[in-house]
Amino acid sequence: MNLALEEYLLSHDDQNYFMIWQSDPAVVVGKHQNALAEVNYRFIRENNIVLARRLSGGGTVFHDRGNLNFTYIARGEPGKLVDFRRYIEPVIDFLNTMGINATQGLTNEILVDGKKISGNAEHVHKNRVLHHGTLLLQADLKLLYESIAVVPGKYVDRAVQSRRSQVANLADFLPEARDPEKIGAKFISYIRNRFNGTVFQPDIPTLQATAELAELKYRSLEWTIGWSPDYEFRNVFRNPAFNLEIYIKVQRGVIVSASLDSAQITGNRLRRLEDDLAGCRHEAGHIQVVLEKAGFSLEMGFSSLPELVYGFF
Repeated sequence: MNLALEEYLLSHDDQNYFMIWQSDPAVVVGKHQNALAEVNYRFIRENNIVLARRLSGGGTVFHDRGNLNFTYIARGEPGKLVDFRRYIEPVIDFLNTMGINATQGLTNEILVDGKKISGNAEHVHKNRVLHHGTLLLQADLKLLYESIAVVPGKYVDRAVQSRRSQVANLADFLPEARDPEKIGAKFISYIRNRFNGTVFQPDIPTLQATAELAELKYRSLEWTIGWSPDYEFRNVFRNPAFNLEIYIKVQRGVIVSASLDSAQITGNRLRRLEDDLAGCRHEAGHIQVVLEKAGFSLEMGFSSLPELVYGFF
């Protein structure tokens, strides 16, 4: 809903906005990233961590209730719309008022004692810019690292790659940051005073349009997974019952061709499975349906279907 509200206010209005928001545990990839290559896919699914894609570019970030997200939506001059310093500086100044010596990093992150507490990204629409960022207050860093822990080398693509950084919570430097609501109220007050802002409340039509955009776009597999650049995936699934070499090509999140090899499975059966995989979305639920149809949950002494499903990721 928050990602959808950002897009709606950016493209359907001409006012300047600032908002802060939170979400339940989620991994949010940049617009031009290969979503599946950026996350520990099995871990986030089994721990009910949402996979989402935002409108802006840049790398992958983690959200939970210990993270405070901030968003600017503003008019600007053509040719000067991308200006990270303009939007990061007020955040740094706010942190300075709290006694935190924060600085802007080389990739537009915010650092405290050399550790990243905020990632930032931008998106331009006509004469308006969307700038948003994270602010780690007291996030579950173990969950963060597990969620974005990936095994390199399985995916081949030209997608934007995340730069893994050493992160920290603001609460490590400022005990008051253990209370996101308190910090959020001070943050909003600081920004309102700095820019002479007034509080806005989205009207019913705006909220209805946002809900529709959230449902049709931001919750859809077509956007979350399908917007990834074309890629290839290779893996060798090993199991006491059989080994399976997997090679697939994926376009717009859909498997366009599959090549499978196994010393323990007949060639005819593999060819049928290859045919069934072609046209299947590269998503765990869709893969499972194909494998169940092929009988892998019942035959060949093989009982752990989820293990094989995640062999395709």
